[in-house]
Amino acid sequence: MKLSFNSACVHGTYRAQAGQPQELPIAQSTTYRYYNTADVAAMFDLKSSTHMYTRISNPTVEALEGKMNLLEGGASAVATSSGQAALLMALLNICEAGDHILASTNIYGGSHNLITVSFAKMGITHTLVDPDAPLEEILAAATPNTKALFAETIANPALTVLDFEKWSAAAKQLGVPLIVDNTLATPYCCRPLELGANIVVHSTTKYSDGHATSVGGMVIDGGTFDWEASGKYPGLTQPDESYHGLVYTKEFGNTAYAAKLRSQLLRDFGAVMAPQNAWLTHLGLETLHLRMQRHCENALALAKHLEQSPYVQWVSYPGLESSCDHAKAEKYLPNGCGGVLSFGVKGGLAAGTKFIENLEMTSLVVHVGDLRTSVLHPSSTTHRQLSEADQIAAGIRPELIRVSIGIEDIRDIIADFDQALEKACK
Repeated sequence: MKLSFNSACVHGTYRAQAGQPQELPIAQSTTYRYYNTADVAAMFDLKSSTHMYTRISNPTVEALEGKMNLLEGGASAVATSSGQAALLMALLNICEAGDHILASTNIYGGSHNLITVSFAKMGITHTLVDPDAPLEEILAAATPNTKALFAETIANPALTVLDFEKWSAAAKQLGVPLIVDNTLATPYCCRPLELGANIVVHSTTKYSDGHATSVGGMVIDGGTFDWEASGKYPGLTQPDESYHGLVYTKEFGNTAYAAKLRSQLLRDFGAVMAPQNAWLTHLGLETLHLRMQRHCENALALAKHLEQSPYVQWVSYPGLESSCDHAKAEKYLPNGCGGVLSFGVKGGLAAGTKFIENLEMTSLVVHVGDLRTSVLHPSSTTHRQLSEADQIAAGIRPELIRVSIGIEDIRDIIADFDQALEKACK
């Protein structure tokens, strides 16, 4: 039978055709059958939006892309195999050998390594700048071949909040797009495209899934950057000979960036999301607003409790009035500051290690965004590849413990932390 599928999302919900079940189908297939050779030729010339092959698009994955695009308020979205793949392709879509990336110093360790090590091997240079530096200092760090600014809404795990007004102003003055990782905030807490960002990336592995089942990523094109006006992006504004001279900005208008990423980078690199993972992530998004409300409430309650603990040296959470990022949090994160906090145990790394090993309900996990509470020591794990100086610059102190707050009863979470702290520090 012929393929019949409608993956449009209305208010974040999959809309089935008349007579079809409301649940999202899983199109667990690599390919699709057609009945006209001209139709297939049109797909390979990018003249048709029909699915041609799951390495480029898939009905189930498309439904998730539509939902994420609606939640972020974008023009188009492309799903990837992981959050790391999302950032890789978001940058490679506009950067090549000889280009330069300007990024915040306090980005996630995996992103830091991608930009400073792997991209350097490709001939793409970088400069890291303090996100709280004055606008003039950020501008001074750019070069004539700077192609993108990159930062995180809430830095992982430094938990500083991005000054969108300043960073978007810098991007506009430089004539380059601002790419923002919104993983920790999620569109529940922040919508970067409304605050001056041009492109948003996610590790959907985290809160979008929410249940620690499915690795994935997402790139959302805001459709607001004028690729032709800058004159810096020939890959988008000049003919692509691999598609018979097609020019993305002419053919796809304000979704040129997403169209190029899908038809060129997904085609060539193959870092696609599996349909089963897309289905599970789509299911997870159904409760994102409920989970994030509870994550935010629990994180703030635990942060306030730890501030009063005699065993805790310091606590970092932008929702705290004592946080130096509290004013930015109130400005840019109206619905809460997410479910991640960090703190230092009195006694340093040794006491922190004992604390982690004495937790009973809370797990030691290399992950954030799960509905279960977990902890991690970033200095020796996620940021281990950074030098000590780079760790400090990224806000990673040796004693820092990252906490991903779950949605359990806050009384149970606090009780577990209290007993572990007492055993570690007495």
